[in-house]
Amino acid sequence: MNKDKIIENLKEQITKYKTQTTIKDVGSVIEVGDGIAKISGLSHAMASEMLDFGGGVFGVVLNLEEDFVGAIILGDFSKVSEGTIVKKTGRILEIPVGQNCIGRVVNSLGEPLDGKGKIKPDASYPLEKIAPRVITREPVTKPVQTGIIAIDAMIPIGRGQRELIIGDRQTGKTAIAIDTIVNQKGQDMICIYVAIGQKESKIARIIGELEARGAMDYTIIVLAGASDPAPMLYLSPFAGCAIGEYFMDKGKDVLVVYDDLSKHAVSYREVSLLLRRPPGREAYPGDVFYLHSRLLERAACLNKENGGGTLTALPIIETQAGDISAYIPTNVISITDGQIFLETDLFYQGVRPAINTGLSVSRVGSAAQIKAMKQVAGKLKLDMAQFRELAAFAQFGSDLDESTQKQINRGKMLTEILKQNQFKVMKVEEEVVVLYAAINGFIDDIVVEKVKLFQEALISYMQAQGKKVMEKIIQEKQITKDIEEELKKAIQEFKKGFSK
Repeated sequence: MNKDKIIENLKEQITKYKTQTTIKDVGSVIEVGDGIAKISGLSHAMASEMLDFGGGVFGVVLNLEEDFVGAIILGDFSKVSEGTIVKKTGRILEIPVGQNCIGRVVNSLGEPLDGKGKIKPDASYPLEKIAPRVITREPVTKPVQTGIIAIDAMIPIGRGQRELIIGDRQTGKTAIAIDTIVNQKGQDMICIYVAIGQKESKIARIIGELEARGAMDYTIIVLAGASDPAPMLYLSPFAGCAIGEYFMDKGKDVLVVYDDLSKHAVSYREVSLLLRRPPGREAYPGDVFYLHSRLLERAACLNKENGGGTLTALPIIETQAGDISAYIPTNVISITDGQIFLETDLFYQGVRPAINTGLSVSRVGSAAQIKAMKQVAGKLKLDMAQFRELAAFAQFGSDLDESTQKQINRGKMLTEILKQNQFKVMKVEEEVVVLYAAINGFIDDIVVEKVKLFQEALISYMQAQGKKVMEKIIQEKQITKDIEEELKKAIQEFKKGFSK
């Protein structure tokens, strides 16, 4: 009986048996070298599609030619040789993202580099994504407080803005970006620092500084070091942006620093030349503008219907001998909403941050400032502009009329006020108090050498004796008549005890 049942079951299984065939696109490597592979047989491959080279090595399709596809190899390309079998994955290149990335150091593929174990992702986001459309955005109005008095007063950055930091090497570009990240403590903002082609020793130092100041609690580092292959450098800013977009879609505020896009353009040029793409100006490929525009356009201030999140971009560009009219600098200047220009001459004169307030601009302007800052900063811009015009005459000191001499002295005082050491970030209410004192002539009778001392002593005094006024400035976000009276009284009281 059991035998009959078994035979019956076998017959049933044989009649119901269906063969299933799966078709897979498989190709083979015909040429490989310098992180680039040419593959034949993948006629249905898509642009930016991930390819599996086997042995845990993946690649991305970049060129779609008639007879072959050109791909960049991610990771160790020494494992790939001529004849290696390559499979299509059907997936566009994506990166694991999530809350667990915060406080970690990852590479361009989201893999941890800090030795703290695996990261459990919440989702995967594509590296390349179409930027939010105009209809989903709203005007930039909320400020990003950098804690740097010169920037917050004259070149304000708003949440959702793209503000370029540009200057020669060793002029303090990274210092401004790191100070801004440090100042976001308690500001409810997630920061992402993308290091493109930087020395690993420099990044280790930056991570140490951020950890010491508690900034790694809300910061993610995306690292493509100087020793990494060009494809990893090329992908790193897109990886940082994708991680930021995850948080932006959750309705959060995100700040992304790209340090720096000059090295990014060089890595893209390297990849493009290896893929035999036709070179253009300075041997960069023709789409190098599109490379940066599609990245930076993803910075946005979304409206409430789309979650209300923001992504602020701070790209950094390195110039050669202060030439901002070079190819890559002009490209990025035309994409961004303003630039902070750092000048070598000012840096060597001891003006730090070495911001040239004449060439620096924010196209969002005072829309990204609280009203209290607008009230004190408007006059500051005018005074600094007049000082720049008259600075050439400063050497003729005694031959100038009284009003011109007064303006030059005021400019020198304000220049001292705007000097700031790295990691000495200021709260917005402290900036307002200091600028109020400077603009309203409270520093005019103080010798230039003691202006910085006056500033520091005033902040300490206000934190101890004028706490109520400071709190009112934060609450009201403007200087009302009552606040102004209290502020004047407090500064006058402080000046009595300050030796000039």
